[in-house]
Amino acid sequence: MVGEKMKDSDKAPLDIWRKALENVTPQVEVKSRRIGGANFQVPTELRPERKISVSMKNMISFARKRSGHSMAEKLCAEIVAAYNNEGGAFKRKEDMHRMAEANKAFAHFRF
Repeated sequence: MVGEKMKDSDKAPLDIWRKALENVTPQVEVKSRRIGGANFQVPTELRPERKISVSMKNMISFARKRSGHSMAEKLCAEIVAAYNNEGGAFKRKEDMHRMAEANKAFAHFRF
């Protein structure tokens, strides 16, 4: 389905999927830590396996929220959107990075 939607692209559908997954893969996330009675959002780097699982989970969850007839159509639309640096999963990655950037002052609480 991705190949049919992206006919004008000279790339193979598998390459489009890889690029889309790369575009929605976050590098950091924030974890809540309770220190001295206050909760801090501490930015932490993600392990390579977790990066992939988080990005796939985001793609699937945002594909479910899309309008369409079948899950295949919804997932195809989300993959194409992620390939073009847009869509829900890409926005989630940007939000994660923005949150980590805003809370980088608390990075020393990482352990």
